[in-house]
Amino acid sequence: MSGSEFVEMFVGMGASKVRDLFRQAKEKAPCIVFIDEIDAIGKKRDGQMGGNDEREQTLNQLLTEMDGFEGNNGVIILAATNRPESLDPALTRPGRFDRRVPVELPDLAGREAILKVHAKKIKASDDVDLHTIARMASGASGAELANIINEAALRAVRSGRTVVNESDLEESIEVVIAGYQKKNAVLSDQEKKVVAYHEIGHALVAALQSHSAPVQKITIIPRTSGALGYTMQVEQGDKYLMTKKNLRIRLLHLQADVRQRRSYLVRSRPEPPMISNRQQKLQER
Repeated sequence: MSGSEFVEMFVGMGASKVRDLFRQAKEKAPCIVFIDEIDAIGKKRDGQMGGNDEREQTLNQLLTEMDGFEGNNGVIILAATNRPESLDPALTRPGRFDRRVPVELPDLAGREAILKVHAKKIKASDDVDLHTIARMASGASGAELANIINEAALRAVRSGRTVVNESDLEESIEVVIAGYQKKNAVLSDQEKKVVAYHEIGHALVAALQSHSAPVQKITIIPRTSGALGYTMQVEQGDKYLMTKKNLRIRLLHLQADVRQRRSYLVRSRPEPPMISNRQQKLQER
């Protein structure tokens, strides 16, 4: 059950629910009690004396029930939260929730496995390479990977197809990362040239570096995230360390668009007319 289900408007109702939950768990042992979003009732107490907070009473009852557990009663308590730093220290001391299992973002193999699980729900064409999609979705969580599959299926339906192909999945990654295409955005020719110079600066520097990730795509189509364009680079695998050389290459990538755009603006600026020394002296008078 969720931690928010213990929080009630009337004082004492949350603590009563906790007692009923553990009484049923002991009757049905062996069993597992799972409390999702435990930070709803397990936040740090403020330390004020004389308080009669419903959430604090619920937390106190939970701590009391966990203290009464023995090692042979067959009841295991699990809890989940996205904010472990907000939990009360009494919850995480030895004898209670003393074993923490952090769930980190999946690596390349994990992303590919998650994509395979969600891809079973759709009809995919034979040209779909989930390993390539997993490389392109570096840093994505499990929920975002599921959303990528859903977006690809929706794109196939909008196109009047019943099978998802590789381009659907690639476009869905861009939707999750940068948002949908803003097809109604109107840019002037000057703005399009500036954005094109901006992105080609990234691409040229990436292509000239030997230790840089290859460029997968360059686009100047605006997105709903606010980006007017972007250059997508896809690593061959996950990287956990960066050397001094990698950092310098990264800095070159970040500065490339500025230098390229500046050179365009300098070249596009009309040159001032040539004035002789005699004309300049006449103007100064």
